[in-house]
Amino acid sequence: MNVTLRGRTGHFRTVSFDAARNSVQLIEQRLLPHAFKIIGTKNFRETAQAITDMVVRGAGAIGATAAYGLAQGARAFRGSDLKKFSAHTDLVFKMLAEARPTAVDPVNAMNDVRRKMLAGKTVAERQFLALAAAEEFANEDARHCEEIGRHGAKLIRNGMNILTHCNAGWLAFVDTGSATAPMYAAQAQGKKFHVFCDETRPRSQGATLTAWELAQQNISHQIIADNAAGHLMQRGEIDLVIVGSDRVLGRTGEVANKIGTYTKAVLAARHKIPFYVAIPLSTIDWNLKRGFDIPIEEREESEVLGAWGIISNPKSKIHNSKLNQRAYIRVANPTSSARNPGFDVTPAELITGIITPVGIFKPKELWKKLHPRITAGM
Repeated sequence: MNVTLRGRTGHFRTVSFDAARNSVQLIEQRLLPHAFKIIGTKNFRETAQAITDMVVRGAGAIGATAAYGLAQGARAFRGSDLKKFSAHTDLVFKMLAEARPTAVDPVNAMNDVRRKMLAGKTVAERQFLALAAAEEFANEDARHCEEIGRHGAKLIRNGMNILTHCNAGWLAFVDTGSATAPMYAAQAQGKKFHVFCDETRPRSQGATLTAWELAQQNISHQIIADNAAGHLMQRGEIDLVIVGSDRVLGRTGEVANKIGTYTKAVLAARHKIPFYVAIPLSTIDWNLKRGFDIPIEEREESEVLGAWGIISNPKSKIHNSKLNQRAYIRVANPTSSARNPGFDVTPAELITGIITPVGIFKPKELWKKLHPRITAGM
């Protein structure tokens, strides 16, 4: 996606790799929208920590980060013993897979890398193949998002008001995004529409990230409080909902996404508003049999009890003033604790359709039409 900084516009990917330094390059998303910075992780442990700490977040982005992290760990191995190398890469895989348990993209991405590594007969060959496979996953993620945009743009008409939740945009993927892809494609077609961004408490990814993306892209938008969506739906001010997902069950069509998604789906069904989920194929879990089996990440209670932001002086014109620092502010009652599930699961019957790189499907059509073993002979 193109980003304009200090009057100059350039193209950036959310995740990339510096082979010379064996470093995963990440946009530091915790600083956005107030500052744009790219950091490099020195080793696979730092890469895993960056995923856990949400330096990088979003299904496709952490999938690509995990793939690069596995290659990073493989390339750091010294020696020629294949058994020791395999044990080492198993450790790397485990640490990266555990960094964020709800999303399935990291595991799918790393399984793909491991499978392609096996073609190598030596450690050096497998190290080379690991990075090539990670690059391939990242490029495929970007292509998938472009195709999601091509299919999803058909759903957007001139004058529509669209609701989205959290950030399933360019920042959540390698490029373009999933839920935002139809919007960017529709904009390129000359369509005019307006986007409501749920603030998405407790981390406010809608207010900070999606809104920043849409502003960069010059798409008409407004941030709304999470609880305002029902009010706008009741008054006919929302025509379409598009969200992303961290895991979609191929067997049932159930969707795990940022906490609050289920609430929006229930409201959309109540008001007969189309509710779509946009995903690359790496987000589909073909193994789990029911949504209740999806591991739901429980995050730190501090996210609910306060908020991160910039302490600024509105009269100061100096951007790098000491006042313009990222800081945590406690909001809640000081003696209270909090519960902070990061995701919820939306049943298939509340979902109008799943927008994928190969078309739009009803949730319960995924198994029959997209499962690799079933479709291989078609």
